Amino acid sequence: MNADAVRMRHRLVEKLVSKGRVTHADVRRAAETVPREVFLGEAVYRPSPPPGVTEWTPVRRDRTSAAAWLELAYRDETWVTQLDGVLAEDAVGAVAGGTPTSSSTLPGSVLWMIERAGITAGSRVLIVGAGTGYSTALVSEIAGAGNTTAIETDPDAAERARRALTEAGYGTGAAVVTGDGLRGHLEAAPYDVVIAFCSMRHVPYGLLRQVRAGGTLLLTLAGWGFGHGLVRLTADGEGGASGRFLPGYTSFMMARSHTQPSHGPVEFLPGVRRPSLIDPTVLDDWTGRFVAQLAAPSAERLGLGEEQILLDVATGSHARTRPDGDGGWTVTERGPLRLWDAVEEAVSTWQERGAPHLSAFGLTIAPDGQRVWLGDREGPAWSLPV
Repeated sequence: MNADAVRMRHRLVEKLVSKGRVTHADVRRAAETVPREVFLGEAVYRPSPPPGVTEWTPVRRDRTSAAAWLELAYRDETWVTQLDGVLAEDAVGAVAGGTPTSSSTLPGSVLWMIERAGITAGSRVLIVGAGTGYSTALVSEIAGAGNTTAIETDPDAAERARRALTEAGYGTGAAVVTGDGLRGHLEAAPYDVVIAFCSMRHVPYGLLRQVRAGGTLLLTLAGWGFGHGLVRLTADGEGGASGRFLPGYTSFMMARSHTQPSHGPVEFLPGVRRPSLIDPTVLDDWTGRFVAQLAAPSAERLGLGEEQILLDVATGSHARTRPDGDGGWTVTERGPLRLWDAVEEAVSTWQERGAPHLSAFGLTIAPDGQRVWLGDREGPAWSLPV
């Protein structure tokens, strides 16, 4: 046992306890036991600081001192391990731009989510998005390795997670399955808990049906407008579920099957121009962005600040805002969908109720659809794209 690693693990856990991120004894024990340095594999990508295009530089374990690797592993920080499908250990050099496709999420978030999901000894758990395998090892320590199944869509990431779990001593218990996590893993169902370390646009009904009545789903709802919200649901055993969004700010990479389709160059042709009824910068607010996304679920958000751009990837409809020079803003809309009209209505509804954090919202899933509501189930509601 590496005494330096143990010391640094305990130091990290003490910090997380002091911040209230870890409160349960079993979760603390797991955090003090699982060697995160093993799950970072042979390399991670280090991003360059903003502004400008991010440059991702591989940091290799065999070219880093043992002390520096441990210091990196025990920061409460997310480390990207795969970029555009290329694992960090396979990268030939620095990469400009690119999209992260797998990572080791910061331990504070993973542990907090495990607590919020209510995972305890004996829980049967499905992890959607195995990533590096770190979360799988933590859940195995708490629920038992034989009760833990993780599913990972990327074959290289899945194999990498299996190797790390074996090296860390969990390879004979927890199962890492290669496949689409949004389809679940029927062979080990029903589950007491499904916990997702990726985002999705809606809750797949096939996944929901693999949770026992009274069981828990903890997942991040997201969309092409880059709004994210962590929601905890209780399954009813008949294909439905309900629950509320949780406090805080949690985001994950989108599940690959829910990622927006690619498109070519965009031409912003003339359209209908009018004053905007809302301040476009509200879309830079965590909840404001999520509300706008509910109103325009098939729109990709491209702009920031006072110059927001929404592009509907199916119809080509778009909306563009800019300052009008007199302290207000104008919006130009074009196409069959009036995207900004819908956003204005939703954001105004939210603001009229005091513009609360996302934890004031809830989600109800029924066979005929999935609805996000504000306040209570009888309040204003928006349908998810199912």
